[in-house]
Amino acid sequence: MPWYSSLSPHDVVAVIMGGGAGTRLFPLTKDRAKPAVPLAGKYRLVDIPISNCLNSDLRRIFLLTQFNSGSLHRHIQESYRFDTFSPGFVEILAAEQRIDRTDWYQGTADAVRQNLMHIDSYAHRLVLILSGDQLYRMNYHTILEQHVASGAEVTVATTPVRAEVAGEFGIMEVGEDGRITRFVEKPTDPAVQATLRGYPDELPASMGIYVFDRQTLADALAGNEEDFGKHIIPKLIQTGRVHAYRHEGYWEDIGTIRAFYEANLDLCEPLPQFNFYDASAPIYTHARYLPATKIIKSQIERSVIADGCIINDALIEHSILGVRSRIQAGATIRGSIVMGQDYYDRRERARVPDTPVMGIGHRSSIERTIVDKNARIGDDVRITPDGKPAFLDGPNFYIRDGIVIIPKNAVITSGTVI
Repeated sequence: MPWYSSLSPHDVVAVIMGGGAGTRLFPLTKDRAKPAVPLAGKYRLVDIPISNCLNSDLRRIFLLTQFNSGSLHRHIQESYRFDTFSPGFVEILAAEQRIDRTDWYQGTADAVRQNLMHIDSYAHRLVLILSGDQLYRMNYHTILEQHVASGAEVTVATTPVRAEVAGEFGIMEVGEDGRITRFVEKPTDPAVQATLRGYPDELPASMGIYVFDRQTLADALAGNEEDFGKHIIPKLIQTGRVHAYRHEGYWEDIGTIRAFYEANLDLCEPLPQFNFYDASAPIYTHARYLPATKIIKSQIERSVIADGCIINDALIEHSILGVRSRIQAGATIRGSIVMGQDYYDRRERARVPDTPVMGIGHRSSIERTIVDKNARIGDDVRITPDGKPAFLDGPNFYIRDGIVIIPKNAVITSGTVI
Protein backbone atom coordinates (compact mmCIF):
# COMPACT_ATOMS: atom_id res chain seq x y z
CA MET A 1 0.00 0.00 0.00
CA PRO A 2 1.51 3.41 -0.91
CA TRP A 3 2.25 5.90 1.82
CA TYR A 4 0.22 9.03 2.32
CA SER A 5 1.52 11.71 -0.02
CA SER A 6 2.86 13.95 2.76
CA LEU A 7 4.26 11.13 4.91
CA SER A 8 7.08 8.64 4.48
CA PRO A 9 8.38 5.75 6.63
CA HIS A 10 11.25 8.01 7.70
CA ASP A 11 8.75 10.32 9.41
CA VAL A 12 7.75 7.60 11.89
CA VAL A 13 9.42 5.81 14.78
CA ALA A 14 7.75 2.83 16.46
CA VAL A 15 7.92 2.20 20.20
CA ILE A 16 6.96 -1.25 21.50
CA MET A 17 6.15 -1.55 25.19
CA GLY A 18 7.92 -4.51 26.78
CA GLY A 19 5.26 -4.94 29.44
CA GLY A 20 5.26 -4.99 33.22
CA ALA A 21 5.55 -7.90 35.62
CA GLY A 22 2.90 -9.90 33.73
CA THR A 23 1.31 -11.34 36.86
CA ARG A 24 -1.83 -12.51 35.04
CA LEU A 25 0.32 -14.69 32.77
CA PHE A 26 2.23 -16.23 35.67
CA PRO A 27 3.92 -18.77 35.71
CA LEU A 28 4.71 -18.29 31.99
CA THR A 29 6.22 -14.93 33.03
CA LYS A 30 8.10 -16.33 36.03
CA ASP A 31 11.42 -16.19 34.16
CA ARG A 32 10.59 -14.09 31.09
CA ALA A 33 8.87 -10.89 30.03
CA LYS A 34 5.37 -11.10 28.55
CA PRO A 35 6.50 -10.31 24.98
CA ALA A 36 9.00 -13.22 25.20
CA VAL A 37 6.30 -15.83 25.91
CA PRO A 38 6.37 -18.49 23.14
CA LEU A 39 3.51 -18.45 20.64
CA ALA A 40 2.26 -20.93 18.03
CA GLY A 41 5.10 -23.38 18.48
CA LYS A 42 7.98 -21.31 17.11
CA TYR A 43 7.32 -17.58 17.64
CA ARG A 44 7.33 -15.13 20.53
CA LEU A 45 4.57 -12.61 21.25
CA VAL A 46 6.89 -9.71 20.43
CA ASP A 47 7.29 -11.06 16.88
CA ILE A 48 3.75 -9.85 16.11
CA PRO A 49 4.21 -6.05 16.47
CA ILE A 50 7.74 -6.20 15.03
CA SER A 51 6.50 -8.13 11.98
CA ASN A 52 3.61 -5.69 11.55
CA CYS A 53 6.16 -2.86 11.55
CA LEU A 54 8.42 -4.56 9.01
CA ASN A 55 5.47 -5.41 6.75
CA SER A 56 4.45 -1.74 6.97
CA ASP A 57 7.96 -0.65 5.95
CA LEU A 58 8.66 0.79 9.40
CA ARG A 59 12.23 -0.13 10.29
CA ARG A 60 13.09 2.20 13.16
CA ILE A 61 11.76 0.29 16.15
CA PHE A 62 12.45 0.80 19.85
CA LEU A 63 11.63 -1.91 22.39
CA LEU A 64 11.27 -0.71 26.00
CA THR A 65 12.05 -3.43 28.55
CA GLN A 66 12.31 -3.77 32.31
CA PHE A 67 11.04 -7.02 33.89
CA ASN A 68 12.72 -10.43 33.30
CA SER A 69 14.11 -9.11 30.04
CA GLY A 70 17.08 -11.44 29.48
CA SER A 71 15.20 -13.94 27.31
CA LEU A 72 13.54 -11.13 25.36
CA HIS A 73 16.85 -9.38 24.70
CA ARG A 74 18.43 -12.61 23.49
CA HIS A 75 15.53 -13.28 21.11
CA ILE A 76 15.70 -9.78 19.62
CA GLN A 77 19.46 -9.95 19.13
CA GLU A 78 19.24 -13.35 17.45
CA SER A 79 16.24 -12.52 15.25
CA TYR A 80 16.36 -8.95 13.95
CA ARG A 81 19.55 -7.87 12.24
CA PHE A 82 19.55 -5.34 9.42
CA ASP A 83 22.35 -5.34 6.89
CA THR A 84 24.42 -2.34 5.80
CA PHE A 85 22.26 -1.69 2.74
CA SER A 86 18.89 -1.96 4.54
CA PRO A 87 19.03 0.76 7.19
CA GLY A 88 16.91 0.10 10.21
CA PHE A 89 17.03 -1.29 13.72
CA VAL A 90 15.17 -2.93 16.55
CA GLU A 91 16.84 -1.16 19.46
CA ILE A 92 16.38 -2.34 23.03
CA LEU A 93 15.94 0.45 25.56
CA ALA A 94 16.27 -1.23 28.94
CA ALA A 95 15.25 0.58 32.10
CA GLU A 96 18.21 2.53 33.42
CA GLN A 97 19.01 4.69 36.39
CA ARG A 98 20.36 8.18 35.77
CA ILE A 99 21.54 11.12 37.82
CA ASP A 100 18.13 12.79 37.65
CA ARG A 101 16.10 9.57 38.15
CA THR A 102 16.81 6.46 40.17
CA ASP A 103 13.40 4.75 39.94
CA TRP A 104 12.15 2.23 37.37
CA TYR A 105 9.34 2.73 34.85
CA GLN A 106 6.13 3.61 36.67
CA GLY A 107 3.84 2.86 33.72
CA THR A 108 3.62 2.98 29.93
CA ALA A 109 3.75 6.78 29.69
CA ASP A 110 6.59 7.01 32.18
CA ALA A 111 8.58 4.40 30.22
CA VAL A 112 8.35 6.53 27.06
CA ARG A 113 9.08 9.69 29.07
CA GLN A 114 12.31 8.22 30.40
CA ASN A 115 13.42 7.33 26.87
CA LEU A 116 12.41 10.46 24.97
CA MET A 117 16.06 11.54 24.85
CA HIS A 118 16.90 8.39 22.87
CA ILE A 119 13.82 8.52 20.63
CA ASP A 120 14.32 12.21 19.84
CA SER A 121 17.84 11.56 18.57
CA TYR A 122 16.19 10.31 15.34
CA ALA A 123 14.31 12.66 13.02
CA HIS A 124 10.57 11.96 13.00
CA ARG A 125 7.14 13.57 12.87
CA LEU A 126 5.05 10.80 14.40
CA VAL A 127 5.50 8.22 17.15
CA LEU A 128 3.63 4.91 16.85
CA ILE A 129 3.22 3.29 20.28
CA LEU A 130 2.48 -0.44 20.35
CA SER A 131 1.93 -3.21 22.86
CA GLY A 132 4.28 -6.18 22.90
CA ASP A 133 1.75 -8.83 23.93
CA GLN A 134 -1.15 -8.74 21.47
CA LEU A 135 -2.07 -11.06 18.60
CA TYR A 136 -3.32 -9.25 15.49
CA ARG A 137 -2.28 -8.23 12.00
CA MET A 138 -2.40 -4.56 11.02
CA ASN A 139 -0.96 -2.55 8.17
CA TYR A 140 0.16 0.53 10.06
CA HIS A 141 0.02 2.56 6.82
CA THR A 142 -3.72 2.88 7.28
CA ILE A 143 -3.75 4.30 10.80
CA LEU A 144 -0.87 6.67 9.99
CA GLU A 145 -2.58 7.88 6.82
CA GLN A 146 -5.84 8.48 8.67
CA HIS A 147 -3.98 10.32 11.43
CA VAL A 148 -2.44 12.79 8.97
CA ALA A 149 -5.57 13.20 6.84
CA SER A 150 -7.82 13.88 9.85
CA GLY A 151 -5.54 16.51 11.36
CA ALA A 152 -5.50 14.62 14.64
CA GLU A 153 -2.87 15.19 17.29
CA VAL A 154 -3.42 11.69 18.67
CA THR A 155 -5.07 8.68 17.08
CA VAL A 156 -6.21 5.71 19.18
CA ALA A 157 -6.71 2.33 17.52
CA THR A 158 -10.00 0.76 18.57
CA THR A 159 -11.70 -2.55 18.01
CA PRO A 160 -15.49 -3.01 18.19
CA VAL A 161 -16.66 -5.14 21.13
CA ARG A 162 -20.04 -6.34 22.33
CA ALA A 163 -21.64 -4.64 25.33
CA GLU A 164 -21.40 -7.79 27.46
CA VAL A 165 -17.59 -7.76 27.32
CA ALA A 166 -17.13 -3.98 27.43
CA GLY A 167 -16.29 -4.19 31.14
CA GLU A 168 -12.90 -5.66 30.21
CA PHE A 169 -11.78 -2.66 28.13
CA GLY A 170 -11.37 1.06 28.09
CA ILE A 171 -14.32 2.27 25.98
CA MET A 172 -14.34 5.37 23.78
CA GLU A 173 -17.24 7.56 22.73
CA VAL A 174 -16.70 8.52 19.10
CA GLY A 175 -18.46 11.30 17.22
CA GLU A 176 -19.55 11.18 13.59
CA ASP A 177 -16.33 12.91 12.55
CA GLY A 178 -14.26 10.19 14.22
CA ARG A 179 -13.19 12.40 17.11
CA ILE A 180 -13.15 10.81 20.56
CA THR A 181 -15.25 12.84 22.96
CA ARG A 182 -15.25 10.63 26.05
CA PHE A 183 -13.37 7.77 27.68
CA VAL A 184 -14.77 5.33 30.25
CA GLU A 185 -12.52 2.73 31.86
CA LYS A 186 -14.10 -0.76 31.92
CA PRO A 187 -17.80 0.19 32.12
CA THR A 188 -19.95 -2.65 33.47
CA ASP A 189 -23.16 -0.70 34.12
CA PRO A 190 -25.55 -1.10 31.14
CA ALA A 191 -26.92 2.38 31.85
CA VAL A 192 -23.44 3.86 31.42
CA GLN A 193 -22.81 1.80 28.30
CA ALA A 194 -26.08 3.07 26.81
CA THR A 195 -24.79 6.66 27.04
CA LEU A 196 -21.71 5.91 24.98
CA ARG A 197 -22.02 6.61 21.28
CA GLY A 198 -19.95 4.16 19.28
CA TYR A 199 -20.24 1.84 16.37
CA PRO A 200 -23.62 0.34 15.38
CA ASP A 201 -24.50 -2.32 17.99
CA GLU A 202 -20.92 -2.30 19.32
CA LEU A 203 -18.63 -0.17 21.43
CA PRO A 204 -15.14 1.09 20.47
CA ALA A 205 -12.55 -0.48 22.79
CA SER A 206 -9.02 0.87 23.00
CA MET A 207 -6.36 -1.51 21.67
CA GLY A 208 -3.53 0.26 23.47
CA ILE A 209 -2.11 1.38 20.10
CA TYR A 210 -1.52 5.12 19.64
CA VAL A 211 -0.17 7.54 17.05
CA PHE A 212 1.19 10.80 18.48
CA ASP A 213 2.41 13.93 16.79
CA ARG A 214 5.95 14.42 18.06
CA GLN A 215 5.29 17.71 19.84
CA THR A 216 1.98 16.51 21.27
CA LEU A 217 3.75 13.52 22.82
CA ALA A 218 6.49 15.72 24.30
CA ASP A 219 3.91 18.10 25.78
CA ALA A 220 1.79 15.24 27.15
CA LEU A 221 4.81 13.72 28.90
CA ALA A 222 5.95 16.99 30.44
CA GLY A 223 4.06 16.13 33.63
CA ASN A 224 4.28 13.01 35.78
CA GLU A 225 1.33 10.93 34.55
CA GLU A 226 2.18 7.22 34.60
CA ASP A 227 0.01 5.52 31.94
CA PHE A 228 -1.29 6.34 28.50
CA GLY A 229 -4.61 4.54 28.89
CA LYS A 230 -5.40 5.68 32.42
CA HIS A 231 -4.01 9.21 32.42
CA ILE A 232 -2.62 10.67 29.18
CA ILE A 233 -5.39 9.78 26.71
CA PRO A 234 -8.35 10.80 28.95
CA LYS A 235 -6.65 14.13 29.61
CA LEU A 236 -5.88 14.80 25.94
CA ILE A 237 -9.47 14.00 24.93
CA GLN A 238 -10.50 17.09 26.91
CA THR A 239 -7.80 19.40 25.52
CA GLY A 240 -6.66 18.13 22.12
CA ARG A 241 -7.74 16.52 18.87
CA VAL A 242 -7.93 12.81 19.61
CA HIS A 243 -9.42 10.59 16.91
CA ALA A 244 -10.33 6.92 16.75
CA TYR A 245 -9.11 4.45 14.15
CA ARG A 246 -11.33 1.41 13.69
CA HIS A 247 -9.42 -1.83 13.28
CA GLU A 248 -11.29 -4.47 11.32
CA GLY A 249 -10.28 -8.02 11.95
CA TYR A 250 -9.01 -10.31 14.67
CA TRP A 251 -7.31 -8.86 17.74
CA GLU A 252 -6.58 -10.58 21.03
CA ASP A 253 -4.93 -9.14 24.11
CA ILE A 254 -2.86 -12.05 25.46
CA GLY A 255 -3.27 -10.92 29.05
CA THR A 256 -4.38 -14.07 30.89
CA ILE A 257 -3.60 -17.77 30.84
CA ARG A 258 -7.07 -18.50 29.43
CA ALA A 259 -6.64 -15.94 26.62
CA PHE A 260 -3.19 -17.32 25.83
CA TYR A 261 -4.44 -20.92 25.81
CA GLU A 262 -7.47 -20.24 23.62
CA ALA A 263 -5.61 -18.00 21.16
CA ASN A 264 -2.98 -20.69 20.65
CA LEU A 265 -5.38 -23.60 20.23
CA ASP A 266 -7.50 -21.59 17.80
CA LEU A 267 -4.51 -21.81 15.46
CA CYS A 268 -5.21 -25.55 15.19
CA GLU A 269 -8.59 -24.93 13.56
CA PRO A 270 -9.04 -25.40 9.79
CA LEU A 271 -9.74 -21.66 9.46
CA PRO A 272 -8.10 -19.95 12.46
CA GLN A 273 -8.98 -16.37 13.28
CA PHE A 274 -5.32 -15.40 12.96
CA ASN A 275 -3.66 -16.61 9.77
CA PHE A 276 0.06 -17.36 10.00
CA TYR A 277 -0.08 -18.56 6.39
CA ASP A 278 -0.62 -15.12 4.85
CA ALA A 279 2.39 -14.82 2.53
CA SER A 280 1.70 -11.13 1.89
CA ALA A 281 2.38 -10.26 5.54
CA PRO A 282 4.62 -12.93 7.09
CA ILE A 283 5.38 -13.17 10.79
CA TYR A 284 9.13 -13.15 11.36
CA THR A 285 11.09 -14.84 14.13
CA HIS A 286 14.43 -16.39 14.97
CA ALA A 287 15.64 -18.65 12.12
CA ARG A 288 16.81 -21.84 13.83
CA TYR A 289 17.66 -24.06 10.82
CA LEU A 290 16.17 -27.12 12.47
CA PRO A 291 15.57 -30.45 10.73
CA ALA A 292 12.07 -31.37 9.61
CA THR A 293 9.77 -33.01 12.16
CA LYS A 294 9.87 -36.81 12.20
CA ILE A 295 6.62 -38.68 12.88
CA ILE A 296 6.60 -42.43 13.46
CA LYS A 297 3.38 -44.48 13.58
CA SER A 298 1.31 -41.75 15.25
CA GLN A 299 -2.22 -40.38 15.07
CA ILE A 300 -2.41 -36.58 14.89
CA GLU A 301 -5.66 -34.62 14.64
CA ARG A 302 -6.19 -30.84 14.35
CA SER A 303 -2.75 -29.93 15.65
CA VAL A 304 0.19 -27.66 14.86
CA ILE A 305 3.65 -29.24 14.91
CA ALA A 306 6.75 -27.02 14.82
CA ASP A 307 10.19 -27.83 13.39
CA GLY A 308 12.64 -30.36 14.76
CA CYS A 309 10.18 -32.58 16.66
CA ILE A 310 10.37 -36.38 17.05
CA ILE A 311 6.98 -38.04 17.60
CA ASN A 312 6.93 -41.81 18.11
CA ASP A 313 3.70 -43.82 18.20
CA ALA A 314 1.70 -41.10 19.98
CA LEU A 315 -1.86 -39.77 19.94
CA ILE A 316 -2.07 -35.99 19.59
CA GLU A 317 -5.40 -34.18 19.37
CA HIS A 318 -6.05 -30.43 19.12
CA SER A 319 -2.63 -29.47 20.46
CA ILE A 320 0.46 -27.43 19.64
CA LEU A 321 3.96 -28.89 19.79
CA GLY A 322 6.80 -26.38 19.90
CA VAL A 323 10.26 -26.68 18.39
CA ARG A 324 12.34 -29.77 19.24
CA SER A 325 9.48 -31.45 21.14
CA ARG A 326 10.06 -35.13 21.77
CA ILE A 327 7.03 -37.35 22.35
CA GLN A 328 7.69 -40.96 23.38
CA ALA A 329 5.75 -44.09 22.43
CA GLY A 330 2.26 -44.49 23.88
CA ALA A 331 1.92 -40.84 24.94
CA THR A 332 -1.43 -39.05 24.61
CA ILE A 333 -1.71 -35.26 24.32
CA ARG A 334 -5.13 -33.59 24.12
CA GLY A 335 -6.03 -29.91 24.13
CA SER A 336 -2.54 -28.95 25.25
CA ILE A 337 0.37 -26.66 24.40
CA VAL A 338 3.82 -28.22 24.59
CA MET A 339 6.29 -25.38 24.09
CA GLY A 340 9.22 -27.61 23.20
CA GLN A 341 12.91 -27.24 23.96
CA ASP A 342 15.64 -24.65 23.60
CA TYR A 343 18.12 -27.41 22.75
CA TYR A 344 18.25 -31.15 22.19
CA ASP A 345 18.80 -33.17 25.34
CA ARG A 346 22.36 -34.18 26.09
CA ARG A 347 23.04 -37.89 26.33
CA GLU A 348 24.97 -37.57 29.60
CA ARG A 349 21.98 -35.83 31.27
CA ALA A 350 19.68 -38.59 30.08
CA ARG A 351 21.79 -41.11 32.02
CA VAL A 352 21.30 -39.37 35.39
CA PRO A 353 19.26 -41.76 37.58
CA ASP A 354 15.55 -40.93 37.94
CA THR A 355 15.85 -37.91 35.64
CA PRO A 356 13.53 -38.15 32.62
CA VAL A 357 14.70 -36.99 29.24
CA MET A 358 13.24 -33.75 27.90
CA GLY A 359 9.77 -34.05 26.43
CA ILE A 360 6.80 -36.30 27.16
CA GLY A 361 7.61 -39.81 28.37
CA HIS A 362 6.26 -43.23 27.43
CA ARG A 363 2.53 -43.80 28.00
CA SER A 364 2.06 -40.40 29.65
CA SER A 365 -1.27 -38.57 29.27
CA ILE A 366 -1.46 -34.77 29.07
CA GLU A 367 -4.84 -32.99 28.91
CA ARG A 368 -5.66 -29.25 28.91
CA THR A 369 -2.14 -28.41 29.99
CA ILE A 370 0.56 -25.90 29.04
CA VAL A 371 3.98 -27.53 29.26
CA ASP A 372 6.61 -24.79 29.29
CA LYS A 373 10.02 -25.12 27.65
CA ASN A 374 12.62 -27.74 28.58
CA ALA A 375 10.24 -29.64 30.88
CA ARG A 376 11.04 -33.29 31.61
CA ILE A 377 7.92 -35.41 32.00
CA GLY A 378 8.65 -39.04 32.79
CA ASP A 379 6.87 -42.27 31.87
CA ASP A 380 3.29 -43.11 32.92
CA VAL A 381 2.56 -39.55 34.09
CA ARG A 382 -1.07 -38.33 34.20
CA ILE A 383 -1.80 -34.59 34.04
CA THR A 384 -5.34 -33.15 33.87
CA PRO A 385 -7.25 -30.27 35.50
CA ASP A 386 -10.30 -32.49 36.04
CA GLY A 387 -11.49 -32.52 39.63
CA LYS A 388 -9.21 -29.68 40.69
CA PRO A 389 -9.85 -26.03 41.60
CA ALA A 390 -9.50 -23.41 38.88
CA PHE A 391 -6.58 -21.78 40.72
CA LEU A 392 -3.99 -23.83 42.59
CA ASP A 393 -0.26 -23.76 43.32
CA GLY A 394 1.06 -27.29 43.54
CA PRO A 395 4.48 -28.93 43.80
CA ASN A 396 6.10 -28.25 40.42
CA PHE A 397 2.80 -27.30 38.74
CA TYR A 398 0.19 -24.55 38.74
CA ILE A 399 -3.46 -24.30 37.75
CA ARG A 400 -4.77 -21.03 36.34
CA ASP A 401 -8.20 -20.51 34.78
CA GLY A 402 -8.75 -24.27 34.94
CA ILE A 403 -5.59 -25.02 32.92
CA VAL A 404 -2.59 -26.89 34.30
CA ILE A 405 0.80 -25.25 33.71
CA ILE A 406 4.06 -27.16 34.02
CA PRO A 407 6.73 -24.46 34.45
CA LYS A 408 9.93 -24.07 32.47
CA ASN A 409 12.67 -26.61 33.29
CA ALA A 410 10.31 -28.59 35.54
CA VAL A 411 11.02 -32.27 36.22
CA ILE A 412 7.97 -34.54 36.65
CA THR A 413 9.13 -37.98 37.70
CA SER A 414 7.70 -41.18 36.23
CA GLY A 415 4.37 -42.34 37.65
CA THR A 416 3.33 -38.87 38.89
CA VAL A 417 -0.38 -38.04 38.82
CA ILE A 418 -1.39 -34.35 38.71
